[in-house]
Amino acid sequence: MTEGSGGTKVFASIDEFCAAEGTLIGASEWFTIDQERINAFADVTEDWQWIHVDPVRAASGPYGAPIAHGYLTLSLIPRLGGAIFRVEGSDMQVNYGLNKARFPQAVTAGASIRAVATLLSTQRTAAGIQAVIQYTIEIKGQNKPACVAETVRLLVT
Repeated sequence: MTEGSGGTKVFASIDEFCAAEGTLIGASEWFTIDQERINAFADVTEDWQWIHVDPVRAASGPYGAPIAHGYLTLSLIPRLGGAIFRVEGSDMQVNYGLNKARFPQAVTAGASIRAVATLLSTQRTAAGIQAVIQYTIEIKGQNKPACVAETVRLLVT
């Protein structure tokens, strides 16, 4: 394994990646979730609930500010995870799904998050390697994470 640009870990082969099973791979840089991004996500998903898009009303709500959609936080895993590591030697890599996802803490507008990745398991299949990667999305200055998700990635060989 080598380090690529921006601190990204580069696994030179699928075998090298599989050998990292059970280990912490690394963490991304902090990434700020601003109100503009929350509004754009609301527009794309047509989820305009006031707790997300009405800063005035949300200020007097349970979080004291607008919050990001849980699915917005989850959808940032490819962006954040891509900054943590990459695997060389496969024809393509695709999102195969989720085993589970939880949202223990809301992300308020203006907060910064980062992903921490752990390679939980790898399994050879007829299509390639199924890798289960746990991403913990931390919120800067908070004890509880925003999201903990077990993602399944298929590395096609």
